[in-house]
Amino acid sequence: MSRIPASELYEFRNRISIERLIALYLHWPWKRREGIFRFLCPVCNEFHTATNPRTNLGRCFRCQRNFNPIDFVMVVQKCDFLEAVAYLEPYLRAASSP
Repeated sequence: MSRIPASELYEFRNRISIERLIALYLHWPWKRREGIFRFLCPVCNEFHTATNPRTNLGRCFRCQRNFNPIDFVMVVQKCDFLEAVAYLEPYLRAASSP
């Protein structure tokens, strides 16, 4: 996989729920407090985080890092961009299935 079309990248960033990715696919530590989905930041190891379902982004307020699904996989799996996209491919298909 060398070049990924912009429309496909949009799908990876927006069709795979960041919350679902963290909790179900990566089995990453998370908790829901006061209705807010929080996850353990893979950069600074703090729970001072939140996700925004409208933008499908995660944010760590301690280290000021933003994560979309691709970014999160890259950090957690310690892989490059193309490897992260390849990792997410089966989950994108699952998200697209009726």
